[in-house]
Amino acid sequence: MTFYEELVMQTQTNFSKYYGMYASGKTPYILTKKKPLPYSEQISRLVQELNEADCIVVGGASGLSAAGGGDFYYEDNASYRKYFGRFAEKYGFHGAFAGMQYPFPTREEHWGYVATFLNTTQNAPVREPYLDLDRLLAEKDFFILTTNQDTQFIKLYPEEKVSEIQGDHRFLQCAKCCTDDTWDAVEPVKEMIRAMGNDTYVPSEMIPRCPHCGGEAFPWVRGYGNFLQGKKYEGEYQKISDYILKNKDRKIVFLELGVGRMTPMFIQEPFWNLTLSLPHARYIAVNNKYDFLPQQIEDKGMTIVGDIAKVLRDAVKLAGR
Repeated sequence: MTFYEELVMQTQTNFSKYYGMYASGKTPYILTKKKPLPYSEQISRLVQELNEADCIVVGGASGLSAAGGGDFYYEDNASYRKYFGRFAEKYGFHGAFAGMQYPFPTREEHWGYVATFLNTTQNAPVREPYLDLDRLLAEKDFFILTTNQDTQFIKLYPEEKVSEIQGDHRFLQCAKCCTDDTWDAVEPVKEMIRAMGNDTYVPSEMIPRCPHCGGEAFPWVRGYGNFLQGKKYEGEYQKISDYILKNKDRKIVFLELGVGRMTPMFIQEPFWNLTLSLPHARYIAVNNKYDFLPQQIEDKGMTIVGDIAKVLRDAVKLAGR
């Protein structure tokens, strides 16, 4: 098990122990009582910390994509209706994630929805908050850790600079994990979308199959089924582990963006632990809801509560990027 995966496993134990607290939008950690800086000073400090850092580890979560318009996962809103309107009207579920759990009458309909779901992210342009983040990271030594499966980061950066520890919509796996293998999902999705047209189902012969056992395939993503935690999964953890261990004695800034209360064990709490333990580490979080800064790292960190898109845009403007 890699260094960073061990951190995640430790925090998952904490999550299980205090699940009720997390589910209610809280944290079991003792938080700082320090009054936050005024917003303009927070932006100035954000820019200064990034400029002075030797290296930066970005932890990008769902709130980052939501800030740029990828907000259709949990809500029945305009963007959800734009991409999934015919499914919402026919089946009555609300939010894209709800569709991934829906008991469709046939596998053809199930794959009609899955293909639509994957197509929205595979072909989405890079969202503005990601572009602003990229401007802030320009000419810096950085690494990306993300729980997002929507391929936004990988459209900007090479594979070796990004760890996708929750999977990636570009890949398929065997639904039964018959073998340690993943393969391309982009072309099969393109073909299913073309064949489906305005319907909500795909032809039976187009349902993706495992090339090894002949059973159904499934997207290589955590959350909907039997997520394959094999060589590719371990490779994603290896990348982030190697980067942190290589830079542990440098001035490293952990920049957390958009972590919610259902997945704090993958980015937020490991970042807290690393900020506490590494001698020159700093921590900055941007979140539109939660003002969580542990008391133990109150002198090494800051939380900005606000719209992530606005925060990054204001930081870019101040930095002159």
